[in-house]
Amino acid sequence: MTDAAPNRKASDLFVSCLEAEGVKRIYAVPGEENLDLLESLRGSSIDLVLTRHEQAAAFMAATQGRLTGEAGVVMTTLGPGATNLLTGIAFAQLGGMPLVAITGQKPVKRSKQGQFQILDVVSALKPVTKMAESIPSGDRIPSMVRQAFKCAEEERPGAVHLELPEDIARESTSATVIPEGNVRRPAPDSSTINGAVRMLTEAKRPLLMIASGANRKRISDSLQAFVQHTGIPFFTTQMGKGVLDERDERFLGTAALTANDYVHCAIDRADLIITIGHDVTEKPPAILGHHGTARVIHVNFYSAVIDDVYAPSLEVVGDISASLEALTQRITPSPAWDFSYYHRSRSDTLAQITAKSDSAGFPITPQRFVHDLRTAIPDDGVLTLDNGMYKIWVARNYPAYRRNTVLLDNALATMGAGLPQAIGAKLTAPERTVVAVCGDGGFMMNSQELETAVRLKLDLVVIVLNDSAYGMIKWKQADMGFQNFGLDYDNPDFVRYAESYGASGHRVTSAEGFKPLLAQCINAPGVHLIDMPIDYSENSRVLSRELREKVCLI
Repeated sequence: MTDAAPNRKASDLFVSCLEAEGVKRIYAVPGEENLDLLESLRGSSIDLVLTRHEQAAAFMAATQGRLTGEAGVVMTTLGPGATNLLTGIAFAQLGGMPLVAITGQKPVKRSKQGQFQILDVVSALKPVTKMAESIPSGDRIPSMVRQAFKCAEEERPGAVHLELPEDIARESTSATVIPEGNVRRPAPDSSTINGAVRMLTEAKRPLLMIASGANRKRISDSLQAFVQHTGIPFFTTQMGKGVLDERDERFLGTAALTANDYVHCAIDRADLIITIGHDVTEKPPAILGHHGTARVIHVNFYSAVIDDVYAPSLEVVGDISASLEALTQRITPSPAWDFSYYHRSRSDTLAQITAKSDSAGFPITPQRFVHDLRTAIPDDGVLTLDNGMYKIWVARNYPAYRRNTVLLDNALATMGAGLPQAIGAKLTAPERTVVAVCGDGGFMMNSQELETAVRLKLDLVVIVLNDSAYGMIKWKQADMGFQNFGLDYDNPDFVRYAESYGASGHRVTSAEGFKPLLAQCINAPGVHLIDMPIDYSENSRVLSRELREKVCLI
């Protein structure tokens, strides 16, 4: 395919536009209305990853976008194919992951099947995307594809949708590809940087909060330089894990709960909190702004959305890396800064959250599970999480050493994403170890993608935490004083279930047996599923009673 031909099929032009955007892979469940586009893809440089469900395809594409900063692409048909995309699109939109979703549609110039399967997909997806449009002619393809990728990838990243009706895909056009242009993000305002420096200088106990928007390579480097220069301690949100190495003595912990965890003892002592890349879409880690006592400096690509839990005193808007570099150049560490409480609090927090990490009880405790998980996974290994009780335990207890090595969702917080995220991560970074941790509930929502992983010959480990219940809601139910009701179910034999897809199934029978089994699976080729019984009584003991009774250091 070249751009020299005076006339060509619109679907061929569409694929050329995707190639010009650097698209290497499309995750898809195609339908009749995609067949022209599918044929054009057949002769292209783009790989087609056929999945078993549209939602899973969107999770995979969004994960690729999250890891690369370049929009992942998902393709489905009209009607039910498009509606099945909705959760995956919302996952990308709320999580700030660049995604381009392409759906088919019946002919728009002439009806051939009445209203069969026809929904107004564009209107349905507009509320959960940055842009949703139907392509009205082949001549409009280059500009609309270029705008879609630009919109998906620019800050704040998110989901966009293009509908390509089958008669438009089939028509002839002489339009040509629009090449990608260069966009420079604005630098922060100098007077605002000076204001931030004054607030930092006047503070006694400043503290850094690292959030999801800081998960970019340049930002990580600039943030490391800022912390090294100032010595200011930091904590992370769940989606900010790993931006800086959490073995650093200045790391105070992850705000896995909204409030009242051990790390909040330190947060509550701060008189100034500098938030890096925070977005109120992510569940807030603490009560900040006008409800709290600390002043807040918001450092982000875009201005803050004011909310009951977030009202910054100063907003440093512009390229985050440039803002951090400017602050590093202009700030002189103040002799009045006192980090002594933070250091004592860090030691106390580590002691508290690692208790029972060597427990021999079985089913395994969450603390032992997370400890052994961290021991077995390489420093650069990628851990993907579904949404469940274990997400809180991993966020609190699993130190991340590199950015984007803990992929969890604390924005839409949907179930069903753990296994598809792992597939997307492995395809994006095939040289790295990838381990998915799923609850039995979330796993079964997209468990059919085991076939996808086996068919693609991926090396992947999937751990299913088995408690035969919707465990997080069960914990909340008990915490609210309600009787156990409506949340328990039965599971299949996960070992035989995995084997039916051609994967290797394993079952843990003792706490001591988990770590060597995990190491064995990581080092063996193919897809491995580990059925892991877990003791969630620790939820109530630690996250309810212990935290309710905790006393912060004086």
